[in-house]
Amino acid sequence: PDGHWLFSDIPANRIHKISPNGALETYREPSGNSNGLTFAPDGRLVACEHGKRLNSPNDVVVHSSGATYFTDPPYGIQPDEQEQPCNGVYRVAPDGAMALLVDDFERPNGLGFSPDEKTLYIDDSHHQHIRAFDVTADGTLENGRLFCDLASDSDGVPDGLKIDQEGNVYATNALGVWVHAPDGEFLGLIEAPEVPANCAWGEDGRTLFLTARTSVYTVRM
Repeated sequence: PDGHWLFSDIPANRIHKISPNGALETYREPSGNSNGLTFAPDGRLVACEHGKRLNSPNDVVVHSSGATYFTDPPYGIQPDEQEQPCNGVYRVAPDGAMALLVDDFERPNGLGFSPDEKTLYIDDSHHQHIRAFDVTADGTLENGRLFCDLASDSDGVPDGLKIDQEGNVYATNALGVWVHAPDGEFLGLIEAPEVPANCAWGEDGRTLFLTARTSVYTVRM
């Protein structure tokens, strides 16, 4: 609400804060090797952290109902540390009950809702594509289908994902951010100086923030 930005540095075990004037400071350390961050409707910060019971939660979104959806690939742990039999997509209900929604991803990563919250997009870093799911009235997912192919021979894989007000899907990937229309049509590439890992919208609705390998970038849209 005060205009600052937060981003994770996973191996450094730290969350950084960027103030509106550009000043950088440590927001939380240790951070539990936090990865994806988002704010819940009530203003709470929700962070994906490594820990037992789950593999290494990667990215997270919060539905307007208060339910939290997150992906759980094994990127942050060793093979012998994996406690779950699958790399799944989960939902945490407002009352705290957690349920596995999808179990057939290889490496589920970024995810985001369409503007009307009727569709949830989830990318798979291993298969280099995005899948779309219908969100049911009870918050579960059905009708999983291929939304778009993000395969590339260049360095980088599909990672973070965000949606704009028109329903276009922005996915960080090799070369930059790949943008697709709601019907899956490829609209273009936003090139980045480094391979980006995640992206987020600024409070003005026109600035796209990118976290890359050593830097944070902004793009005026």
